[in-house]
Amino acid sequence: MENVVKKDKKSSSQQRHGISELFIRRPITTILVMVGFVLFGMIGYEALPVSDLPTVDYPTINVNASLPGANPETMASSVATPLERQFSGIAGIDSINSSNSQGSTSITLQFNLSRNIDAAAQDVQTAISAALPQLPPGMPNPPSLRKSNPSDSPILFMSLNSDVLPLPQVDEYAETLIAQRISMVDGVSQVQIYGAMKHAVRAQVDPNKLADLGIGVDEVSTAISNANPNTATGSLYGKYKNLTLQTNADLNNAAGFSKLIVAYRNGAPVRLDQIANVIDSVENNRVASWFNGRRSVTMAVQRQPGTNTVAVVDSIKALFPEFKKQLPASVNLDVLNDRSISIRESVNDVQFALLLAMGLVVMVIFIFLRNVRATIIPTLALPTSIVGTFAAMYLLHFSLDNLSLMALTLSVGFVVDDAVVMLEDAVRLI
Repeated sequence: MENVVKKDKKSSSQQRHGISELFIRRPITTILVMVGFVLFGMIGYEALPVSDLPTVDYPTINVNASLPGANPETMASSVATPLERQFSGIAGIDSINSSNSQGSTSITLQFNLSRNIDAAAQDVQTAISAALPQLPPGMPNPPSLRKSNPSDSPILFMSLNSDVLPLPQVDEYAETLIAQRISMVDGVSQVQIYGAMKHAVRAQVDPNKLADLGIGVDEVSTAISNANPNTATGSLYGKYKNLTLQTNADLNNAAGFSKLIVAYRNGAPVRLDQIANVIDSVENNRVASWFNGRRSVTMAVQRQPGTNTVAVVDSIKALFPEFKKQLPASVNLDVLNDRSISIRESVNDVQFALLLAMGLVVMVIFIFLRNVRATIIPTLALPTSIVGTFAAMYLLHFSLDNLSLMALTLSVGFVVDDAVVMLEDAVRLI
């Protein structure tokens, strides 16, 4: 009976130490497993996205609508209200926020985290189509939607300015040359333009002159619209061919619009410059951007969710020499804010803290044990555990951010405690 009990104790002891005994009795297997951990960990470290915060995709959709000339009250009652009424029937909406300004409405739809953003976008588009008959007929374009993530702020701000060229021309360089090229970079979601100065012609009508000549504002608007059409003039039908006539009558500046005939009074034409002050201006003269006290055009770059912020910024900055070759010498391209700098510094600080912690642990163990062979064990176990964690982080779609690095730093303490306790106990028993 006593022999049976001893056998049971022995078998249970073997079960408790089965994993440890395997690696102790097979050192080559242990070395290969450690090398595999380190190898896959290094591959995962290179593939991990780097950012300041974890990637959290909030199902958020922005709907924008415009009605030129309408005041905020009209936009709220005629545009925002019909759209919100349709949006309220969509499943999974947590909140609906609208902002109305002069001629513009912006509606933000926040869905719960369980809702798929692509399916939500389809439902929002269906609701917009259902609300179109209730919207004002004078809207130049139907409302548009855009998927966005409010937690994903721009990663790079750039400024384009010139002391010689006018701002509309600088804005053209920003939108047609730089913004389009950066949008093609892998990992870039979109490039927003702040302080945009698109060229436009403004006709500042004098109401007293209109009253003297008996001309209504609607006549002026109709004359301007008819004088600058985008459609074909007509067609010629022949026996074998049909030809479409297209006139080159586009008016692009104030000089072209000034001589436009608005109406006829007493047999004489009334031109636009007789009743209005026609000037070359911009589409929206209520917004502006400055850099170092100079008017400029600001570009904000947003990254795609889950991409490496540092790698995306490096790819964009690699295009700067190409931009400077294509831009005139009088146009300056400057970086306003680079979020990758703080991310690099945070990662470097945590890396230094990890290396310092491992160095102190190894030093303390060597001082107290005074055994080189025993000191080698935590020297290999600590980096292997940390580097192997990167492979698991990659498989679990984690990122190298401040929170994950902080958790990794704290977990080093557990690894250190286990290594020191086990090693001290083994040395004591020996």
